[in-house]
Amino acid sequence: MSASEFEATGCNRVRQAAKRGHYDRATVFEILDANLIGNVGFITADGPCIIPMLFGRRDDELLFHGSSKSRLMSVLCSGEPVCVSTTTLDGLVLAKSAFHHSMNYRSATVFGTGFEVTDEDQRMAALKNITDKTMMGRWEDARQPNLQEMKATCIAAVRIESASAKIRTGPPNDDPEDMSLPVWTGVIPLSQVAGEPINRPDETLDLEVPEYVHQWRNRRIN
Repeated sequence: MSASEFEATGCNRVRQAAKRGHYDRATVFEILDANLIGNVGFITADGPCIIPMLFGRRDDELLFHGSSKSRLMSVLCSGEPVCVSTTTLDGLVLAKSAFHHSMNYRSATVFGTGFEVTDEDQRMAALKNITDKTMMGRWEDARQPNLQEMKATCIAAVRIESASAKIRTGPPNDDPEDMSLPVWTGVIPLSQVAGEPINRPDETLDLEVPEYVHQWRNRRIN
């Protein structure tokens, strides 16, 4: 197994529509880096739970931040196994039969164990990573966390021990006997579009929208 790929195991193997599975790090990381929200799944004493979180990535680690009193952060720091998934929805796929309706998408699922980041320099670097993933350039522009805020914040990293991506593209997969049915079929493309920035209504300073915001938006208006 090449170091550029995750081994396909019973944990991360794509079973349904297996040909859509991808195990190379480049594909998995590209999907992770393109999405802002990761859905973190874990087991509690009361049963399974999934919580959406902002996240960053540093090599083979996912980075999370939250309240030091957070149940999720406690789990992420405990070394218990967790699963993180994220998806980009690219289109609705409408087939001639209800059975073959689908969606075009790019998803990544990560399995690993977490640990608390305690070194102060690494903690600050992790916050910068997450902030810049959300909006590149924002970390240097905004006021950075003070001592009190850092004490209230927990930073956790999840080692990516196993992962896979699943991607669907293209038109509907209709059965040959359905092709003569007078039912429209095709794909409705979907995308997330950034709108015009809205100034804070109670802002007292006369400030221009930063150039990095315009650059970020321009990459997401089509």
